Amino acid sequence: MAAFEGYCGRLCDHAGDDGPLASLSRQALHDLYAASPADAMAGNAVGLGMAIEAAAERPVVWALHEMAAQEAGRPYAPGLNEMGLLPQNLLLVRVRDIQTLLAVGEEALRNQAVGAVLLSAWGEARAMNLTASRRLALAARSGGATVFLARAAAEPAPSAAETRWSVRAVASAPLERDAPGRPAFSATRLRHRGGGVPRTWTLEWDREHRVFVEPAPLSGGLVSLAAERPAGARDTDIVRCIV
Repeated sequence: MAAFEGYCGRLCDHAGDDGPLASLSRQALHDLYAASPADAMAGNAVGLGMAIEAAAERPVVWALHEMAAQEAGRPYAPGLNEMGLLPQNLLLVRVRDIQTLLAVGEEALRNQAVGAVLLSAWGEARAMNLTASRRLALAARSGGATVFLARAAAEPAPSAAETRWSVRAVASAPLERDAPGRPAFSATRLRHRGGGVPRTWTLEWDREHRVFVEPAPLSGGLVSLAAERPAGARDTDIVRCIV
C-alpha cells in the first residue's frame, strides 16, 4: 500500500449508527488485533486512522514497540503525509519493551493536550495483562484522550477495552483511468462492551478527503496489496522521534 511503509482520518461518516464509528467511545481503550502477523501493517494503519479521528485536530502520540518495527516496518514519512498528518500533530515514540510501551501510553494519556494515543506491540507479553488494560482505560477516562492498542502476533486476551477488533488488509479496487487503488482494510468488531454481535466492515482510505469510505463496486481487476518503500526514504522528514 503506497500510503504506508509496511504500515488512516474519520471512519465512514455516512455509515450511520451501524457504522464502525458508532462503536468508538472517546476517552476509552480500544483493542485492535492483526488477523495474522502479516496484517500488522494493516492493524497499525487502521489504528492510526481511528486515532486521528478521535484526536479531533489535537496531537496524536504513537508509541511503537521496537520488535513491531523490526517485524513490520517503521512509519513511512510520505505515507503519513498522504494521510494528512502534520509533523506538529504527531509524536512518535520508539520503545524497546512492552513495559515501557505501557508506561509511555499512561504518561501520554495524562497530558491534557493529547487527543489520542496509539500503542503498537508485537508478540505475547506477560506485561500485557488485564491489570495493564485497566490502567490504560482509567488513564484515558481521567485524561480526556482515547487510546488504541494495536497488537500483532498475539491472541485476543481479556481486557478492559470498550471494543475489540480484528484487522486485515484486503485487495483494493483501481480508480478511474487505472489510477492506483485506495488502501483497503477489513475490520471485524469482535466484541463491544455495550453488546452486539460481531460484524465486519470493508474500509478504504480516501486520500483526498482523509476519511475511510466504503468501497465502490468493482469495475475491473484488483490492485496489488503492497508497494515497496522508496529507497532512502527518511521518516524523520515528518515525525519527531524519541528513542
